[in-house]
Amino acid sequence: MKLSPRLQAIADFVSIGAQVADIGTDHGYIPVYLVMNKISSKIIATDINIGPLRNASSYINKKNYGDNIETRLGNGLDCLLPNEVDTIVIAGMGGLLITEIIENSANITETVQYFILQPMAASEELRRYLYSNKYIIIDEKLAKEGNKLYEILLVTHSEHKIEIEKEIFYEIGKKLIDNKDKYLEEFINKKINKIRKILTNLKNSESTDGKLRYELLMNKYYDYKEVLEELC
Repeated sequence: MKLSPRLQAIADFVSIGAQVADIGTDHGYIPVYLVMNKISSKIIATDINIGPLRNASSYINKKNYGDNIETRLGNGLDCLLPNEVDTIVIAGMGGLLITEIIENSANITETVQYFILQPMAASEELRRYLYSNKYIIIDEKLAKEGNKLYEILLVTHSEHKIEIEKEIFYEIGKKLIDNKDKYLEEFINKKINKIRKILTNLKNSESTDGKLRYELLMNKYYDYKEVLEELC
């Protein structure tokens, strides 16, 4: 079974022997892969919508893994019990939704050791939430599918809030820089190209708000450049 690069990067963060909950499982590809490759023998696959859950259940039964993978209909972590799993996967959702799911289920999250998170947007807001709420990002990687780059975070609990030395590390994960991720240069250049277009439109702005935003974006532009220099 071959996963897409995004799903493979997520699956690679699962430890051998982990008891996993795949939240928003969609087609059930990750649970099946984990069982097939003897990474995990107990998985709970959940989805908020009955249609995707039926698709996942059908695929799981087709592969004869019904004894290893249980499907549950539910919103976020509501369908889990404390200490039922040690690893939670939340992928393919917005960063703000991921923070809501974690925030609303403290009775579950406090019994979980690892979280594998893949935000489709608002990764900066997700990192801010994690660091401010006694979570720590212990590893991070980028996956590429076509022209799209995806951020995958491996997270665990921390005894205290994490202090970030540079503001830019909320937007560009420090672990990506430490690891010199193979897609990081492309990732940053995409951000630079996007910000250049905005700066061009703001350059001759006469409004106070426009000038302030121009200054803030220029500072971010230089931060991007500084990170690129560190990679060389």
